[in-house]
Amino acid sequence: MRIKTKSSRVVYSGRVFNLRSDRIQLPDGRLSTLDILEHGGAVVIVPQTAMGDFLMIRQYRHAAQTMLLEFPAGTLEPGEDPLVCAQRELREETGYSAKNFVKIGGFYLAPGYSTEYLHVYFASGLEQSPLPKDSDEWLDVETHSMSTLLALVEEGGLEDAKSLAAFFLVTKSLDKTGID
Repeated sequence: MRIKTKSSRVVYSGRVFNLRSDRIQLPDGRLSTLDILEHGGAVVIVPQTAMGDFLMIRQYRHAAQTMLLEFPAGTLEPGEDPLVCAQRELREETGYSAKNFVKIGGFYLAPGYSTEYLHVYFASGLEQSPLPKDSDEWLDVETHSMSTLLALVEEGGLEDAKSLAAFFLVTKSLDKTGID
């Protein structure tokens, strides 16, 4: 399918994202306007302890107006390697570093309106190695077993899309390869 961008302009520039308005020509010749959230990408880390449990964080998300259980994650700095970002975010959000990082996949968060792409890493060989948290982050670290997470998914208790997708990717990777 061929879509032509006729014009594009940034209508808002923010700290984390820009909002762009694109005027496009559809395959049948009609014109349409799309609002696009420009985001530099992010990482999601699925850290597994030596006992086989997973480290997660619980934090308040103002847009959702609730506390959410999530895997550690963070936004890429401009030009930053996703692995470097994953290593930093794991330390900032959980207080642990990992000896092993394996990229297990990636996905677009909401491709209907956003450019944000998330890189997913499995992390193991955890050791305490904290970095200071971001000044606007208030979060608690929790440990959950695979069976507890499976039950949360089935009951609707894991509501964060990136964490659901990352959990799906890691369970499939563990089934296939037993990644460490």
